[in-house]
Amino acid sequence: MKSTIRRRSVLAVASGLTLTLALAACGSDDGGDDQGGASADTDCTAYEQYGDLSGKTVSVYTSIVAPEDQPHIDSYKPFEECTGATIKYEGSKEFEAQLQVKLKAGSPPDIAYIPQPGLLQTLVTQYPGKVVEASAGTAANVDQYFAASWKDYGSVDGKFYAAPLGANVKSFVWYSPAKFAESGYEIPKTYDELIALSDKIVADHGAEGVKPWCAGIGSGEATGWPATDWLEDLVLRTGGIDTYNQWVTNEVKFNDPVIVDSLGKVGAILKNDKYVNGGIGDVTSIATTEFQDGGLPILEENGGLCYMHRQASFYAANWPEGTDVSENGDVFAFYFPGMTEDSRPVLGGGEFVAAFSDRPEVAAFQAFLSSPEWSNAKAIATPSGGWVSANSGLDPENLVSPIDKLSFELLSDTSQDFGFDASDLMPGAVGAGSFWTEMTAWIAEDKSDTAVLDAIQASWK
Repeated sequence: MKSTIRRRSVLAVASGLTLTLALAACGSDDGGDDQGGASADTDCTAYEQYGDLSGKTVSVYTSIVAPEDQPHIDSYKPFEECTGATIKYEGSKEFEAQLQVKLKAGSPPDIAYIPQPGLLQTLVTQYPGKVVEASAGTAANVDQYFAASWKDYGSVDGKFYAAPLGANVKSFVWYSPAKFAESGYEIPKTYDELIALSDKIVADHGAEGVKPWCAGIGSGEATGWPATDWLEDLVLRTGGIDTYNQWVTNEVKFNDPVIVDSLGKVGAILKNDKYVNGGIGDVTSIATTEFQDGGLPILEENGGLCYMHRQASFYAANWPEGTDVSENGDVFAFYFPGMTEDSRPVLGGGEFVAAFSDRPEVAAFQAFLSSPEWSNAKAIATPSGGWVSANSGLDPENLVSPIDKLSFELLSDTSQDFGFDASDLMPGAVGAGSFWTEMTAWIAEDKSDTAVLDAIQASWK
């Protein structure tokens, strides 16, 4: 499910390079030689702003459980060593429900990782006074190191509560670099070029049964969410970030001309028999193909029966073991282009750090999690890759995988428009309800654009 796949520092000396060198110098005499860990040799200059927190404990509650929790735990070590604080981590598979239980019982954690802005808004509105406004250090970091829209997504009613943590990019098209080179195809830089490339693939290879696109929107009870991502990407490109954000809040309706036009553009690809579904079937097969399998026909060993597959950065984990995911490897991804070369909006998701206490040590730790120091520590503590942040202070050399580095290249551009996954922001009955089911019917039953958009709009309470 999407919701579960789904920082200006006070001291100018706070740099990713400082942390990288410090961690590289860590000794092993105190057991601090784990990935991302610190030692007595750690340069604590960047941590002096937090003061002496010896004897203080900060509790952290998240949905991230073993073994994925260890990189997070390891990433706290420099903060613990340099400030003297102790960070107590707890992960739970029932995080969303249990967090509200803790709030009702009057025993919230000090810090919680919120998986989407919609939940943050719920917590702020339903539990008045429980979520603390972000600390000054946290706000300063977000103003300096993140695109402006990230602060908006961490705010409720004009008050800033939660800084972004990790992030993912959904505006990607997966492809085979070798197949592109063999056919003389270049990476499209605009949406029109993407459509022109699709037409050329049909002309060049259609007679062979090869299609420009392959896709799958199956995901159990969450079937349909990959189709909503398609529409979200097009609304972001066609209408711009302001229209996109108004659509999320229902100021712009689903049957607004911009949304109608955007769905028409999606249909020009996904409901075009000449374009889809390479190596799998006809248009309706998209609805019955699991999203994990949707891009596999790109690989030569699977027949090489499609050229492109639009899916998020996290799709990297779905390629078969041994697949070289790199610019010159078996598969890689390119940015789903905007309407012009200069327009480069990004659709994605991420988590946010909310505080439930204004104690100095909690404010300090929240600020740390929004800093370049933490982003670099987390990257170093994730040696197998698969994690990235939108913090522009992150040193890309600390990222392992090429797709992580490409994601960071897009996310770290603080001038770009970042659109948070719309269905994760909409009310559950819409975003994870009618939006998913109606987009599925749009594919599986060839339900009309008008009927689909009217039905989704009617479900909005």
